[in-house]
Amino acid sequence: MLEKKNIFFKKNILIYGLGKSGLSSYQFLKKQNEIFLFDDKKFPTKNLDIKKKLIKYKNIKNKEFDYIIISPGIDIKKCLLSKYLQNNLNKIQTDLDIFYTFYYKNKNITITGTNGKSTTAKILYDVLKDQKFDARLVGNIGNPILLEKNIKKNTIFVIEASSYQLEYSNLFKANFSVILNISPDHLERHVTLKNYINAKFKLIKNQTDKDLAFINTKNFHIKKKIKEKKFFSKIVKINKKVDSKFLKKIDNPYFITEGNKENLSFIIEITKKLKIKKSDLYKTLSKFNGLKYRQQIIHRSENLTIINDSKATSYSSSVSILKSLSNVYWIVGGLAKKGDKFLLSKNDCKTFKAYIFGKDKKYFVKQLKNILNYEHFKNLTFLLKKVLLDIKKDKEKKNITILFSPAAASFDSFKNFEDRGEYFNNLIKKLINV
Repeated sequence: MLEKKNIFFKKNILIYGLGKSGLSSYQFLKKQNEIFLFDDKKFPTKNLDIKKKLIKYKNIKNKEFDYIIISPGIDIKKCLLSKYLQNNLNKIQTDLDIFYTFYYKNKNITITGTNGKSTTAKILYDVLKDQKFDARLVGNIGNPILLEKNIKKNTIFVIEASSYQLEYSNLFKANFSVILNISPDHLERHVTLKNYINAKFKLIKNQTDKDLAFINTKNFHIKKKIKEKKFFSKIVKINKKVDSKFLKKIDNPYFITEGNKENLSFIIEITKKLKIKKSDLYKTLSKFNGLKYRQQIIHRSENLTIINDSKATSYSSSVSILKSLSNVYWIVGGLAKKGDKFLLSKNDCKTFKAYIFGKDKKYFVKQLKNILNYEHFKNLTFLLKKVLLDIKKDKEKKNITILFSPAAASFDSFKNFEDRGEYFNNLIKKLINV
């Protein structure tokens, strides 16, 4: 791919979407370009500088823009400027594209996948920081890439990239690309699984033979895509299994689940290529506690473990932890993902019971009723009280786990998965005093 440098200079640029990504793009580009700002919703701000840059919908068509920077949340098929964007696809760029044109000489390791992106990115970042690298953790994990300051030649970026970010990126290229796994997700946006897979694979589309792609070729969808098309990057095939001797060395219960072992298998291979010693890797992994609301152990006693996995917004993310547990009281529900399917068998779930809540209760009941025992509730408070009552009755069961892994989006009742996770933690504190 030809490297495009300094293209965002003395240009007329429309920034569409004024969330974290859009505003960081504005701050980064405003000194060297003529910027105009637009959002589908009315954007209340006391910042006079931003107010002056806001452009009205009716004036956009009369303006000639060199580039249109769109935020990840913008779906060009379902937004106010849909027709306009469709007619100007060649002008669309993202914050990842801006980043690359300015910092193409800096090494970046970019991680995507349906599940485990944030955790894998955070582990890798911790490893690099412990080895005194000037590492930056950015992207979909919540840190806009264009807000980073004091970037030097040796600065290395660990980027978490979602399908939304990758879908419209055209210039961005990763030195190390990582595709952890793919299962049906975000089909309300991408419409088809094929579109979703194509968005993920844009991560390696622009790579050259000097770049590495770490790929989970055991994953059905990834394996099929790799066979379909020739990519230029060197493919590093990842075996999801982690040697038991390695796990003993780190002695960290966080890595007992199948999902976290998968994340770990990528970390091992990436750090090999970075020439990081195993002994140094062990030290970081031994102390890794995980991220909030991602398979987070919030209580552990002699016979009871409570796990907050609010980040699980699809069946596949919940299954990754369910497969490693028994005697599970599984709290599930919310807004179901289009096309999502529960792939565990009745035999897999014989020690599980589901407690269903949220807007799409009927959907979850229909999917789960022939596979495991279940009850459904109108809210989480009543649900959790019933879970605790059932645990008291089931005195013979040992090593019980309450798993809050909703396998659904949170927007029926909460602002986001963090809000949902915090609500659950507060309920636990209130009801069992942990």
